[in-house]
Amino acid sequence: MIHPILKMGDARLLRVADQVTAFNTPELHELIKDMFETMIAANGAGLAAPQIGVNLQLVIFGFKNNPRYPDAPVVPETVLINPVLTPLSEETDDAWEGCLSVPGMRGLVPRWSALRYEGYDQFGTRISRDVDGFHARVVQHECDHLNGILYPMRIRDLTQFGFTEVLFPELDPNDDD
Repeated sequence: MIHPILKMGDARLLRVADQVTAFNTPELHELIKDMFETMIAANGAGLAAPQIGVNLQLVIFGFKNNPRYPDAPVVPETVLINPVLTPLSEETDDAWEGCLSVPGMRGLVPRWSALRYEGYDQFGTRISRDVDGFHARVVQHECDHLNGILYPMRIRDLTQFGFTEVLFPELDPNDDD
């Protein structure tokens, strides 16, 4: 089932999410299925449970070709529950981000260049991956949602924040952020 995505201004997006305590349940599998359907329908690179009003530490991400990020490398389809992020260095990169909860806009956001993410999949199997580049950015963006942080809160220079159609007129205007 495709769920409506909450938009910036909705107080539910500012909550700190609760940890998932039960794995491999029909309810969890159904939620994850719904999240992937919702993300794909919106051309998203990822989705956090709080974005559909579910206050749990659960994010999904991954894609092969995404019209919103045409130059981005493939990111493997991943379910990440109760994540912990650890930067692998102090190095950061600035890059443009959009968000399904902040439709039609983009901003230049600093993120760690490389990190380790750890957590669990839907079956309770431990996950630990070292990643960099766009993959690391997507994970950080989605995990921010679990702490009530939207990417505009991370922008250092608000002159680098605006409407996608103005900043990137070459992108398809039918692909809503």
